[in-house]
Amino acid sequence: MKANNILIIGVLAVIGLAVVYTMTGTENPEVYVEKVEKERDRQFKFIKFNIDSPLSEIQKKDFRELDFFLIDPKYKVRAKMIPLEEKKMIELPMTDGTVEKYLKHSFAEFELNGKPQKLLLLQSVKEMDKRNFFLAFADETSGKETYGGGRYINIRQDGKNSITIDFNMAYNPYCAYNPDFACPLPPKENIMLIPIPVGEKDYKKE
Repeated sequence: MKANNILIIGVLAVIGLAVVYTMTGTENPEVYVEKVEKERDRQFKFIKFNIDSPLSEIQKKDFRELDFFLIDPKYKVRAKMIPLEEKKMIELPMTDGTVEKYLKHSFAEFELNGKPQKLLLLQSVKEMDKRNFFLAFADETSGKETYGGGRYINIRQDGKNSITIDFNMAYNPYCAYNPDFACPLPPKENIMLIPIPVGEKDYKKE
């Protein structure tokens, strides 16, 4: 391979990495991966050992690991927040047939894999910090590789009119592990028509 071609490829690689860093808000990809893996380890330890774990004591004995997709930085996106002029309460259906109230706060608009997306950001009526939001979503992997009732992401507003959504941090609701728990289902606005092949996979019961 000619030296000029090698130089061009090197420059393109640097530009490519710079684009990834910009999109993910991450200065160093190794630091980003370490952060996600640390959160996954925290989730595992909570599910395995915490008294508030959704697993029964019998389940805990056989519980060895959580199952995740590979980490992909392109699924960490920067979204524009579009606040709702009239913030109304919404009653999300629960897996046990009851409902739970949330405040419809904003829409998050972004592009993923070349397709525009728009998701509804919710806020718990008990949430004291008004920069924290709850995102429940389902996608084309739901009911296949991931839990059929959708997955969750806890996100925090980090800009005046913007917010970072990291789908690598998507996790299962408690009812994915134990049907005795009641969990809110994603609102119709958050049924995504694309696959989100990152984050936690469905829990495989032993």
